Amino acid sequence: MSIQAVLLPLFAQVLLTFVLLIWMGYQRQVAYRSGATHPRDIALREPNWPKPALQAANSFSNQFELPVLFYVAIVAAWITRKADLIFVVLAWIFVLARIGQAYVHNTSNQVLVRGKIYAVGALALLLMWLILIVRVLLAA
Repeated sequence: MSIQAVLLPLFAQVLLTFVLLIWMGYQRQVAYRSGATHPRDIALREPNWPKPALQAANSFSNQFELPVLFYVAIVAAWITRKADLIFVVLAWIFVLARIGQAYVHNTSNQVLVRGKIYAVGALALLLMWLILIVRVLLAA
């Protein structure tokens, strides 16, 4: 696979993270300007944000949990040259699931729907890692 094909899902995941950062900042500004939140209410990281700002912050924070394993898998697969079409398709499934989960998280926030989307992404990532582990160990 070309370097572009392997890294494109990673770039999309990074872009999602920055979009959520901007969305979180916007929601926090709305909370400040409306008077719903005062800096003293959150100075020590207390969760005293209105629901939309808290949802955006949680969604942004989620991008530093499971996606960390995604980043490592992509880089490891590229370095070891073990990424193929199946691996890249799984990477895109993971990223699309993250986008879907972020969308649900910041709109209806239906936990069961969000959980199902999360599970699809987590399964895709697990398969990516299993493929990578097997390919690296078999090459040894």
